[in-house]
Amino acid sequence: MTNFQRKNLLAVGVSISESPDMQALGLSQRHLRDAMAEIALHILASGLSLVYGGDLRAHGFTSLLFELLTRYRDHPEHRGTITVTDYLAWPVHIRMTEKYLTTFSEEHENTAQLILLSRDGRRLDWQERLGLAAHEPDENEWAEGLTSMRQTMCEETSARVVVGGRVAGYKGNMPGIAEETLLSLQTGQPVYLLGGFGGCTRDIAETVGLVGRWAGSRNDWAGRNSFRSFKVDDLHNGLSPDENVQLARTPHIGEAVTLMRHGLKRKLNGGGADAQGIH
Repeated sequence: MTNFQRKNLLAVGVSISESPDMQALGLSQRHLRDAMAEIALHILASGLSLVYGGDLRAHGFTSLLFELLTRYRDHPEHRGTITVTDYLAWPVHIRMTEKYLTTFSEEHENTAQLILLSRDGRRLDWQERLGLAAHEPDENEWAEGLTSMRQTMCEETSARVVVGGRVAGYKGNMPGIAEETLLSLQTGQPVYLLGGFGGCTRDIAETVGLVGRWAGSRNDWAGRNSFRSFKVDDLHNGLSPDENVQLARTPHIGEAVTLMRHGLKRKLNGGGADAQGIH
């Protein structure tokens, strides 16, 4: 029995970051931001909660997510509860000053829950964190802190949506998109690979047999071989093989979100969970 079958589908993890293939695919970074917006709005409108492991860079995906949630608060179907959780890994938040963290938390206290994690993935009490001096983390802190954050997120989510992802210039043991996807596959979570935006997600889709090789295929990033033992059936996402191929190929976010929605709905119904939130 998978972890998914043991609990209701309440929280959906979203893994999204810049893709090196956008230009080659005739797409812009705006397309990727639009994809994040559509995915987030669908999850929120479905009554599910969204989980994201990001940073607090201005104009980044976390910033976009919080902007969306601020607007979404007035949606007639919003239930007034926190529906977005942002996990900050140890090496991400330990660089930030007390003033910065406090100001950011106050600005978003009504829109999202901010979780600060220790180096080993334990939740830090807010006052405990503010008592720690900010510093620049070393490579070991980055690797351990990022992996432990992703393990914690995996334990506290029931499905994962994957989009884009760079495979160079990353921190940690392997590209973040890859590590989050690998953990989900290893625990039997439903995984939705939106490969039409290229990047690490497209490489993973290729490795598990959803799409063929193309001019931008890459074989040399750390961790890619870990996916060779997985096949389409291991996605456990409520989609047929043909639908998964379609999801892995389409660059049209509307089509991709429709497929993701169908898969989530089937998993909810098939798993015995309450599907009333999926419209």
